[in-house]
Amino acid sequence: MDTDIRDLKILMASPRGFCAGVDRAIQIVEKALEKYGAPVYVRHEIVHNKFVVESLRDKGAVFVEELSEIPDDGAPVIFSAHGVPKSVPENAEKRNMFYIDATCPLVSKVHREAERHFDRGCQIILIGHLGHPEVEGTMGQLPDGAVLLVETEADVEKLKVDESKPLAYCTQTTLSVDDTAGIVEALKVRFPEIIGPHKEDICYATTNRQNAVKEIAARCDALMVIGAPNSSNSNRLVEVGLAYGSKKSTLVQRADDIDWDWFEGVSVLGLSAGASAPEVLIQEVVKAIKDKFNVEVEEISIVEENVVFNIPRILRDSEARKA
Repeated sequence: MDTDIRDLKILMASPRGFCAGVDRAIQIVEKALEKYGAPVYVRHEIVHNKFVVESLRDKGAVFVEELSEIPDDGAPVIFSAHGVPKSVPENAEKRNMFYIDATCPLVSKVHREAERHFDRGCQIILIGHLGHPEVEGTMGQLPDGAVLLVETEADVEKLKVDESKPLAYCTQTTLSVDDTAGIVEALKVRFPEIIGPHKEDICYATTNRQNAVKEIAARCDALMVIGAPNSSNSNRLVEVGLAYGSKKSTLVQRADDIDWDWFEGVSVLGLSAGASAPEVLIQEVVKAIKDKFNVEVEEISIVEENVVFNIPRILRDSEARKA
């Protein structure tokens, strides 16, 4: 052991990394490539992770922003795990496209919830982040103006609602559990009759990863979260670490992004990963840290996840469909 290298303890938060919805979405692209061959088109990043997207691109996936970029060549088109507005499958059907929807089932649950509220005559308030594809997908299930978006408690105070209609709220699945609770409370204070979801909209994986970070944050000098800058759930983990006692907290995509000066004064490092970060990147980061420090790793597990979502039947069928 090199005595010039200082000691560092890593507290590994668990659960971390891939959730069932992300795993299912990636499987859908991989199975479609196996069954139909390249190219398989994917509208938007299938999940928010550059490594995953590039790996699938290397296998023959072609990522586009809009359906208009896709030629009429009969190749499958896959919608990302974040969900899409209703106009997207409608446009695909007009062009006779063969599409497969990889929307996470827990996001689809929010879509159906919003539709049920709308059918009952409610005005819907969605708690979420403006511009996030999941928010665009949820708002796009209903006519323009049917859903009002709030991002903060301050937004609740400024809301102008149709007082002739009952109110209901839904939430994006990848939000901060604590921040969302504050916004929900503000909604209930201002609109005591507002209707909420039967079951929490924030998904199990988001909640579990945040709770695991809460468990280790106060014991850490610093928290490192592996995830993409455009990943909502990864960014929330960084915030949770700071809120629950870590002196500093940062997001990195992979080992090459690590700022080693950031480790100054750090003797206990908390490590977690967003729901779209694969385990291979987590281990890559751990290896890079072990090259710099004498590392002791302690796994802190708060719950075991065993959720699995089936891929669509068409990709489980043995007989390939050729569009």
